Amino acid sequence: MPKSSFESLNKIRKEKGEEPFANPRNAAAGSLRQLDPRIAASRNLDTYLYGIGEIGETGVLSHSEGLDLLDDLGLKTNKERRTFVNIDGVIDFVNSWVDKRPNLPYEIDGIVIKVDSLAQQLKLGNTAKSPRWATAYKFPAEEVVTRLLKIELSVGRTGVITPTAILDPVRVAGTTVQRASLHNEDLIREKDIKLGDYVIIKKAGDIIPEVVNVIEERRTGEEQEFEMPTHCPACESELIRLEGEVALRCMNPKCPAQIREGLIHFVSRDAMNIDGLGEKVISQLFEKGLIRDVADLYKLTKEQLIQLERMGDKSATNLVNAIEASKSNSLEKLLFGLGIRHVGAKAGKTLAQHFETIENLQEATMEQLTSINEIGEKMADAIVSYFHQPEVNQLIEELKTVHVNMVYKGPKRERIEEENSFFAGKTVVLTGKLQQLSRNEAKDKIEMLGGKVAGSVSKKTDVVIAGEEAGSKFRKAEELGIEIWNEKRLLEELEKE
Repeated sequence: MPKSSFESLNKIRKEKGEEPFANPRNAAAGSLRQLDPRIAASRNLDTYLYGIGEIGETGVLSHSEGLDLLDDLGLKTNKERRTFVNIDGVIDFVNSWVDKRPNLPYEIDGIVIKVDSLAQQLKLGNTAKSPRWATAYKFPAEEVVTRLLKIELSVGRTGVITPTAILDPVRVAGTTVQRASLHNEDLIREKDIKLGDYVIIKKAGDIIPEVVNVIEERRTGEEQEFEMPTHCPACESELIRLEGEVALRCMNPKCPAQIREGLIHFVSRDAMNIDGLGEKVISQLFEKGLIRDVADLYKLTKEQLIQLERMGDKSATNLVNAIEASKSNSLEKLLFGLGIRHVGAKAGKTLAQHFETIENLQEATMEQLTSINEIGEKMADAIVSYFHQPEVNQLIEELKTVHVNMVYKGPKRERIEEENSFFAGKTVVLTGKLQQLSRNEAKDKIEMLGGKVAGSVSKKTDVVIAGEEAGSKFRKAEELGIEIWNEKRLLEELEKE
């Protein structure tokens, strides 16, 4: 939304006695969500096109050529773009916009830098979340001063205790900020934050409020040290700091705060996606004793839901239907929803694709799990530990009783098994640090050619690929007389394939 459209819209909203939008980004998003297209049209949104999805037979070989083509077709692109032959030109360009940024007719929080050659973009590829051929440079965030009044503690679904700064309300980057995460006790000590301090606040990425540092010269001597508790603020269980972690953690699986947060996570969009079951409804159900765990969600009746605050007949009916519909979700949604430590949405899908049923995953060993691309030892250990808990297996049985699907429904993992491939049917172990490929890239390529990448060396191992600083796996391979390759030999074999 251009600045001029934003100012006009807020002027109209104020005249009508309505709450003005905080910033053009929120205003644009709110306009697009309007069910009436005439309202969205009246708000004078604008657009720039920043790329072409499918090049096809256009003869375009670079990103910049693609944008030129869009211009030729009469489509709207950003005329401030530039192409450079070295990084020095890019840096000078970015720095020049630090001061010129306020003169643009629209808001920006940074500049995207892209590799121009489409062939190089293809070679660089993508991670699960973003392209490797592009990165966003964010401008320095606006900083303001306010007073830290107190520190509140919250308990997350994994038991982590997170301190949050409660601030004198202050405007930062277009919105009023009253809270800022302090992450953990170590950060509070590192920045020497005390109750009553004047602090500098900024929004990380122009979005998340954080405390930058303390203004020590404004101290009066009345500021107080903050002490982290020794017991959970929700259930009074003793807090523990696990080895290698900075966070304090409540280890009580019956902790009400953890259960509540776990329920909110279970119904969220990337998990079971139960529309209408938001944080407030979950809190009411939990406080009234209608739910104790996620299985109880599937036993709720329309009559119970109607008792809730602001829940009418139609809303209750819709919610019952949404809960029922979630039973048929594919397995990966359930795996993410269960909140297994270290298992995100992407890992949930990888596990679901590989094991296909929850029963297969429950029986999986460390070796079976670490042989899967993207599953490391830390995640594998968390999965095995999770399914060894009696209460977890009892919960799975309860979910089966209420007919929640436990089977993967998506497409099977793509695999190219070449009969003539050296790797077809072979077990390969990677050890040490590879220079030209990441461990995951090497795994991907070997598996696509029919090989299996294992996490440990045994008599069944066919080849060990040793990078720099290879350790015990390399020595064991030597002892067992297993064929050992260096990275150069691997690359030669992959090139041949």
